[in-house]
Order: sequence, then structure tokens, then C-alpha cells
Amino acid sequence: MKPFFAFMKKEYLEAVRTGRFLILVLLFVLFGVMNPAIAKLTPWMMEIFSDSLGESGLIVTTVQVDAMTSWTQFFKNSPIVLIVFVLIFSDSFTREYKSGTLLLALTKGLSRYKVVLAKSMLLLSLWTLDYALYFAVTYGYNAYFWDNGIANHIFLAAAMWWLFGVWVISLIVLFSSLLQNNTGVTLCTGGISLLTYLLSFLPKAKVYSPALLMNANSLLSGAEEAEAYMKAIAAAAVLAVIFIAVSVLNMNKRQV
Repeated sequence: MKPFFAFMKKEYLEAVRTGRFLILVLLFVLFGVMNPAIAKLTPWMMEIFSDSLGESGLIVTTVQVDAMTSWTQFFKNSPIVLIVFVLIFSDSFTREYKSGTLLLALTKGLSRYKVVLAKSMLLLSLWTLDYALYFAVTYGYNAYFWDNGIANHIFLAAAMWWLFGVWVISLIVLFSSLLQNNTGVTLCTGGISLLTYLLSFLPKAKVYSPALLMNANSLLSGAEEAEAYMKAIAAAAVLAVIFIAVSVLNMNKRQV
């Protein structure tokens, strides 16, 4: 196991040295602060623009904001932080192919399946840490300014979006085991995610679509119950495991 742990250590140190770790932490914390900040500033902004809007014939009523407003913003910004995460780490495998460091690690006794597991663990742990920060900052400010009790199933809704991110990461690993450049990995990951989102509009496919996990606002507002998401949660988890397993098979076959 020494080669595996050595490779894992290299991965984490590289994420720190290249500044990727710090960039992600700052980005997720910034967006975590922005969610309640935007909600808090909304009435003030509407008041500022009320005169100009009134001249256009639009009547501006008093805007009431609460924790639900901030949580709605939280889930609106979640796709942005996930996209940034994908863009930053889409070259996690392909960078190794180009530099030749993967071949060097393999010649030192590191098994190919351990490479896939190490890379997957790196991405999953960083996503989990950054997303937890993003959630914790928003939750803390919402608790300070308002009452989080107004939103239903907050933790389940947040966990669903985290799982969707895990599913997307498994796509990164899958396409990284097939393709040579990070552009292809990014495009294929985005393409499959978009296709899954479009399929979620089909009534029969919707309940099994991982894209359903993005619809957390319906759970927060009480428009949907937790049971409505169980099949999508199971599908996303099973597919993520399958994609990682297929990635191991692909890595065992490919030339490096």
C-alpha cells in the first residue's frame, strides 16, 4: 500500500502547490457568503430602483426576505460552483498522461486500479470539503439573520446536490480513462449532464434521473416530499459506482 499512499500524498500536495485547493476554498466560501448577502440586499436594491421602475409603469411592492430566499440563491449558485470545480479538475488524469508521471508511478509498482481510486478519492474529498464549507457558511449566516426552520429538509436537499456532484465527478473519472485531453473530458462530462437534464423532462425517466437531484427547491418549499427523490438518489449512487468500476477496466486496457 506504500505506493498508493505515496501517490495520494503527491495528489494532495500538488493540489495545494498549484493553488487549486486555495482557489476552490475561497470560491466556495465567497459563494456561501453571497447567498444570504444577496437575499439581505434585495429589499434595499428594490427600494433604490423603485423610482425608475415606477416611471416605467411598474409598481414595486415591499419585498420580504427570509432564510428561504437565501436557500433558493444557494441552489441557484450550486451549478456555478460545480462547473468551476469540473473545469479546474478535468485534467486530473490527462495531465499525468502528458507529463509521463503516471508511467513513472506504474513502473514503481503502483497498480492501475489504485491510480483510479486515488484520483477518485482526491476529487471526492475536495468536492465534499468545499461543498461542506459552502453549505456551512450559508447555513450559519441564515441562522444569524433569519430562521432556517422555515425550509423543509435542508440537509437532505443539500445532500442531494452533493450526490449530484459525486455523480458528475464519476463522469470525469470515466471519460478521463477514455480520452487524452481535458477538453474532451469537460465536453463529454457536460454533454452527458445536459442530456440527463433533458431526459428528466420525460415523465417516466424523471424519477430515475440524477438531474432530479438539482430540483432541491421543490423539497425545501414542501412542493415535493423526500420520497419523490429516492429513486433518483439510488440511480445516481449506483451509476457513480458503475462509472468508477468501468474506469478501472478502461485504465487496465489503455496504453500510457
